[in-house]
Amino acid sequence: MADLSREPTPDPAEDNAFFPSPYSLSQYTAPRTDFDSVRHRGAYTGRWKVLMIATEERYVLLENGRMFSTGNHPVEMLLPAYHLMETGFEIDVATISGYPAKLELWAMPSQDEAVLAAYEALKPKLKQPKKLSEVIAGELGPDSNYLAVFIPGGHGAVVGLPTSTAVEQTLDWALDNNKFIITLCHGPAALLAASVSKPESPFAGYSVCVFPDALDEGPNLDIGYLPGRLRWLVADLLSRQGLTVVNDAMTGQTHQDRKLLTGDSPLASNELGHLAADALLEAARETA
Repeated sequence: MADLSREPTPDPAEDNAFFPSPYSLSQYTAPRTDFDSVRHRGAYTGRWKVLMIATEERYVLLENGRMFSTGNHPVEMLLPAYHLMETGFEIDVATISGYPAKLELWAMPSQDEAVLAAYEALKPKLKQPKKLSEVIAGELGPDSNYLAVFIPGGHGAVVGLPTSTAVEQTLDWALDNNKFIITLCHGPAALLAASVSKPESPFAGYSVCVFPDALDEGPNLDIGYLPGRLRWLVADLLSRQGLTVVNDAMTGQTHQDRKLLTGDSPLASNELGHLAADALLEAARETA
């Protein structure tokens, strides 16, 4: 694999846009994940659902004027979702504008039965998601059927979600109504939206796992995963808002602080799915 190119691959669909290099994909993707089992298959039957907020953005503009062709990372979205769905929780998908969710299909594990099953199950909702503001108006409140908000990772999460008032309102609802918030890798960028109209983040004092800034500033550039530097870094801005980032490496670490469940990277997807399924099932049984 040493002879694979480290130059980002041009995306012919957009000017000056790039996919990750062949070498970086050989390091960061695999045909299968570390999925092992579903602990609570079919254990829940009831009204509680999960609201997934997916990014509808494909391109991230970088410091050098290049664009990174990204979206939602399929493993980070679909593996936690598989654990939740197989436990018995329905998942609804929303995007800010109601436009289709974008996926980094170059990271899809082509031989992973759990991820592919979740993709087939969710594909209609990913293509025609709900509009988040309409979910807020019609389906959020103290009597909502949503038990959790799930925000997948992928670099696409840094576009739109962190500055969205609709995301802010959804996070406020989750905090005010003691609901779970599940996110990983670059998905915690969405937590920045919690202070869009506030002087201080309601997540100040929380601790989180997030994708390490050092990787986006170093190795991801060196191996051609990113075609340029990000204009801002997720862990840095979360730290400035008073959150404590508990990891500085990408090891598959997960973390729970109150009802905020986080993971550091695609490597955390399976364990975060276990953690979320355990937590939601326990909460659902307590509120039955």
